[in-house]
Amino acid sequence: MRLGGRLAAAIDVLEDIARRHRPVAEALKDWGVSHRFAGSGDRSAIGNIVYDALRRKRSAGWLLGADTPRAIGFGALLLEWNQTPQSLNEALQDDKFAPPLLSDEELAGLESRRLADAPDEIRADSPDWCAPLLEASFGEAWVDEAAALSTRPPLDLRVNTLKANRERILTELAGVGAAATRLAPHGIRIPPIDGSGRHPNVQVEPAFQKGWFEVQDEGSQVAAELAGAAAGMQVLDYCAGAGGKTLALSAAMENRGQLFAYDSEKARLAPIFDRIRRAETRNVQVLSKPQELAPLAGQMDLVLIDAPCTGSGTWRRRPDAKWRLTQKQLDVRIGEQAAILDAASAYVKPGGRLAYVTCSVFAAENGEQIDAFLKRSPEFAPLDHAMLWKEHFPEHMDAARIDGGRGISLTPARSGTDGFFFSVLSRVS
Repeated sequence: MRLGGRLAAAIDVLEDIARRHRPVAEALKDWGVSHRFAGSGDRSAIGNIVYDALRRKRSAGWLLGADTPRAIGFGALLLEWNQTPQSLNEALQDDKFAPPLLSDEELAGLESRRLADAPDEIRADSPDWCAPLLEASFGEAWVDEAAALSTRPPLDLRVNTLKANRERILTELAGVGAAATRLAPHGIRIPPIDGSGRHPNVQVEPAFQKGWFEVQDEGSQVAAELAGAAAGMQVLDYCAGAGGKTLALSAAMENRGQLFAYDSEKARLAPIFDRIRRAETRNVQVLSKPQELAPLAGQMDLVLIDAPCTGSGTWRRRPDAKWRLTQKQLDVRIGEQAAILDAASAYVKPGGRLAYVTCSVFAAENGEQIDAFLKRSPEFAPLDHAMLWKEHFPEHMDAARIDGGRGISLTPARSGTDGFFFSVLSRVS
């Protein structure tokens, strides 16, 4: 398929998403099933256009003067594929599968509009209702921070130090642009793709099959590092899910001590068993029933809460979620987070730590949750987060936003990671 056919297919997928309000991954999968003639390169390019269009929906639509699937599809190519209106029309000119060329009216509009002159919400590629939330979190920098959440993401890996080291994995992945991460001590980064490119399928690599590394965003790795799990500890991963942070904690513990992985929904835990076997993690016990937690009350050196959240920090990877998110969903998450903090805190022993993590950039899910919890739970006190960050990342003091009594925030604009919030509290009585 040439660019015109790929663009037309992307517009079809975008129309399906808009019409049926469905996740982008489902829409792309269905398109692939019904168009089996398309090769893997075509499917990858179509997916890139769709994801770029959703990441840059506001700015692409503003440039084209409409927010239709056609407009944001064309806009994505202009914003992210190094196309100009003229080069794009030339590329589509003789392609019988291409959508109609940019019209004279569209070309005139593109000539007259400069994205730098657009309203803040447009340049931020943010839903209007989220703008006050982003401004509350980032102040004057909110537009730049939100815009960074609309860029293409890298592919990050975490070396399983129980079986390998970073130098060995970098050698295994030579040729794909892999390099050591800036912050995470055991992380590897493959840069964001360009144009119609695609990231390597690292899960077919022998090193992955042997359990030498896992796919995990650098921000998630940093949160696990800051939690401070160590050999011999008793640790509870209270919202373990698929087990990404569980495996990182186990490696930090050198397979010594006990690590309990719990999640209230069994379905979320399903992938953890294969991952544990592949990583050769031996100190993890998976718990799926609330009653199994009872013996752990007041016994844990560390309880980690990877809380359910809006996922606003992951908009680079899941841009469709940005446009489906509602205030009601945010309110539900805030209630869930408060309940989980109260429940999980019961397992921390005196002198132990409670670590709270979200992949959200909204203050209501982050620092404000910590403030509210501390008012309800005077037996806990915050650690000095500035000192904690300095202990782990002394050469990168500018890579995070740090509120000493509340927590640490990571963002694409500041740290190059997904958006994460981390706070750790000590049980003082």
